[in-house]
Amino acid sequence: IKQQQSVIRRYVGYMPEDDCFIPELDAVSFTSYLGELSGMPRQEAMKRAHEVLFYVGLEESRYRNVETYSGGMKQRLKLAQALVHDPKLIFLDEPTSGLDPRGRNEILDLIIDISLKKDIQVLISSHILPDVELTCSYVVILNKGKIATQGEISKLKEIRDLYEIRAIGEIEGFLHKLRDMNCKVEGMEDGILKVYLPPDQNRQEIFRIAAEEKIQLRHFVKSETSLEDLFVKVVGMD
Repeated sequence: IKQQQSVIRRYVGYMPEDDCFIPELDAVSFTSYLGELSGMPRQEAMKRAHEVLFYVGLEESRYRNVETYSGGMKQRLKLAQALVHDPKLIFLDEPTSGLDPRGRNEILDLIIDISLKKDIQVLISSHILPDVELTCSYVVILNKGKIATQGEISKLKEIRDLYEIRAIGEIEGFLHKLRDMNCKVEGMEDGILKVYLPPDQNRQEIFRIAAEEKIQLRHFVKSETSLEDLFVKVVGMD
């Protein structure tokens, strides 16, 4: 890495979570300067700066001082500078952090467009799991700095069946036996329980335990597992 820093810089783009703008620069100057730092000639960097600023929707404000930008505009500018040198790989660190719903959707649409229509691999680091599920096909989940699980999201979500249950009665013994059979149980609103059933167990076991504990099951529906559900399964509620 030390011997090929310029090569790596040319092929890798990075969108940081924190703002790191140069005071008193407008968006065009800032973006073109980052292009030059990535090895582009000045004229080419300036041309590409205009192109990527148009792409992220900042064409009308590209000559404004960056310090006057809103939070959403700054996020789009950070994405533009990550793209200016036409990298093969971009790292996006919390790209939707702090955005309102409209700004979040605009950034997500750009990320999806980049990953589908441009020859660029996208790696996202984010705690906003619905955004990851929307934009990514492969995920690595970390827990305390170690890999808890990884794989294609669609396949990982099939690891356990998820059921929503409304149980009526004294449920302490019922919950205890569910956990003994390696189910994860999470409480929801309105008395609904989320029960994650491991692959080696059959849902009929839930009915059997309910009968043993004299529990009435008034609601029993299989639910689609989300990435948040998967996170709870592999990391827990801590």
